[in-house]
Amino acid sequence: MASRPGILIWVALIFFFELVYCESVIDPNAPECTDRWIHIRRLPTRFNLDLLTNCSEYPVFDDFCPYLANHGLGQKTHNNSQSWYRSDPLMLELVFHRRMLEYSCLTSDPTAADAIFLPYYGGIDAIRYLFGPEVNSSFEHGLELYEFLQHDSPEVWRRNGGHDHFVVLARPAWDFSQSPDKDPPIWGTSFLELPEFYNITVLTLESRPWPWQEQAIPYPTSFHPPTLALLDSWMRRVRYSRRTALMLFAGGGGTSKTPNIRRSIRSECLNSSKYENSTRIPNGYSKLCDIVDCSNGICEHDPIRYMKPMLQASFCLQPPGDTPTRRSSFDGILAGCIPVFFEDLTAKSQYGWHMPKEEFGEFSVFIPKEDVVFGGQRIMDVLMGIPRAEVRRMREKVMELIPKILYRKHGSSLGLRTRKDAFDIAVEGSISRIKSKLKISFTSMI
Repeated sequence: MASRPGILIWVALIFFFELVYCESVIDPNAPECTDRWIHIRRLPTRFNLDLLTNCSEYPVFDDFCPYLANHGLGQKTHNNSQSWYRSDPLMLELVFHRRMLEYSCLTSDPTAADAIFLPYYGGIDAIRYLFGPEVNSSFEHGLELYEFLQHDSPEVWRRNGGHDHFVVLARPAWDFSQSPDKDPPIWGTSFLELPEFYNITVLTLESRPWPWQEQAIPYPTSFHPPTLALLDSWMRRVRYSRRTALMLFAGGGGTSKTPNIRRSIRSECLNSSKYENSTRIPNGYSKLCDIVDCSNGICEHDPIRYMKPMLQASFCLQPPGDTPTRRSSFDGILAGCIPVFFEDLTAKSQYGWHMPKEEFGEFSVFIPKEDVVFGGQRIMDVLMGIPRAEVRRMREKVMELIPKILYRKHGSSLGLRTRKDAFDIAVEGSISRIKSKLKISFTSMI
């Protein structure tokens, strides 16, 4: 577990990096930075680093101190690991901040920037409203930040009314979508419902069906390679892994008597053994369905539990849970396991920057959950009906996604930096969206 002195040292290192990188001088005429300049807004540490010192003070939530290690990647899965960590999705705000400090086109002049990054750890700050003593003040989440932006160099915000700002909130957007007028509060803070922040671009782990404010970006997996050689080594393992199971479900739930997609999946998997005993399994599989039980969060920080089974399965079932999206979708892709989705909100309508909508049919299978739960559709019948040659083509498409959905380690090799990862694509998408918003805003003023 991370100690408080260790956390303070980590905080000091981040602050040092911020001073060095933000004050560094980059040629303002550098052609590779045209339309790519970013200014990191200097925020008081109460909006980011100070929040980490309270990592063990929310017993209803969890002690997230262990996941602060390695600049938010978490502790290594074992001492000799070079790429695998016990990563927590909530730490994406730290990971993104650390990577932003390495961005090649930073400028200390906000007027020269194409976009302005706010290093605000809003998802972590939200814990005190969601699980802590300030649950009845959740409508105040973000107001202190807005007041700072209005009074500290106010011209930076007012120049474009916040349209050129972007921030990462490492939670589903629903956690920030409670109406400020809700009394008593039910769940969530009101950050995304505050008119003061309507104009900024918000990167979340899951967006709402009307994502005019936010854009979903991939959940962090536990794989963060520092070199191109380690990424290529993993890709070779994925390509040549022997797929002995037709399909896999890694997750919890599905034990209630109420009809739902997870219950149907568990039932079909349990009954698949009867089919296996009564007939020869086609396509060389030794089993039709495998389950990795991740109930009570036992898999969250232990990739060893689920990565090997995913490497051994052809298809990974990705049903919605408490919310539509799942980190497991990205764990499965990382393992070369073809995703099977049961509603568009799980991925297709979420991660368009990293997985274009028009390509989903090339690397995934879609089976409406209603057909399975109420229509009697067997998932394995659909999957066994896909020709083996098509399965191979789909897996190659899945493998093409791997570099795009992982977050490489900070300080990675120059060779690996030639491959755009989830961070690179998210930054490019943010700049592009900001430019579009500014163009619309300027046109409406004419």
